[in-house]
Amino acid sequence: MPLITASPYRPPAYLWTGHLQTIVPSLFRKISVRYVRQRIETADDDFLDLDWSEAPRQQPSVKNPLVIISHGLEGDTTRQYVAGTVRLLNQYGFDCLAWHYRSCSGTMNRQARFYHIGETGDLHTVIQQALAAGYQTIHLVGFSAGGNIMLKYLGEQQEQLHPAIKRGVAVSVPLELLTTADRLEKWDSMVYNRRFQKTLKEKVKLKAGTLPDAMRTVDLRRIRSLREFDDLITAPLHGFDGVVDYYTRNSSLSFLSKITVPTLVLNARNDPFLSPECFPEALAKELTCVWMEFPEQGGHCGFPSANGLQAPTYAEERVLQFLTQAIG
Repeated sequence: MPLITASPYRPPAYLWTGHLQTIVPSLFRKISVRYVRQRIETADDDFLDLDWSEAPRQQPSVKNPLVIISHGLEGDTTRQYVAGTVRLLNQYGFDCLAWHYRSCSGTMNRQARFYHIGETGDLHTVIQQALAAGYQTIHLVGFSAGGNIMLKYLGEQQEQLHPAIKRGVAVSVPLELLTTADRLEKWDSMVYNRRFQKTLKEKVKLKAGTLPDAMRTVDLRRIRSLREFDDLITAPLHGFDGVVDYYTRNSSLSFLSKITVPTLVLNARNDPFLSPECFPEALAKELTCVWMEFPEQGGHCGFPSANGLQAPTYAEERVLQFLTQAIG
């Protein structure tokens, strides 16, 4: 307790591997939601783009509960795992705020820095924006890298967490970053590794074109893994002493015991991104506020429904269930 030992999730028979459960929904699921975009300024003269999707209000004078959704590495608010979650939550009376990390909204940010997998300051800024808008009940949901950011934020805040924040759900989370980097360098996961490298390198080239003095001179052609990119680009750009320091200080695993609100971690054991350290069963049995569910199937941010690709995924249903169910 609170380790959930019997997960009911079963994938469609034709998606029998973690890779299929990851890739097929990403390519062939077509969920769209209507957002209203808001750009807010940050304290360091940069900006964040927020996408709002509001559900009809039961009482015009009373705000719906709000869910703030953080996307994965190199993602955005149109990713199917985000759009599907927003669609389902809207249907059940939740407003949603899906936000973009710096450089992820389609417009390059102004500062030399981008974002990183432990950047909680920008999430705090987004939460403050939601509080200023009058929301009194806020839940946090994060996918993959966004799950790591969200969990780290909850652990950092501890007793200082704003009382409006009630619950959190993290899906497909790389709880331990060093070993996750090892996992992404294995032969069967290099396709994901290369994809991340490609988009990240393109952003560095764009940034170097506008801020050449701020960007380190690095031969991007010799970077062959996400770990190398983080060691040569991400870590120094954001003030870390190399990749080991960056990964160690930002792994959400070490923050889980400090979380004070009910929180769910949903990681599939066949996730091609995650290392064995991302399934800490022994720790889960000791925690009081963090529930962990490790189904055998699901892939990475996949969890496709047996009712078809366009139906709510198991992860989306679990988000809704955890945010609405009684805890205890």
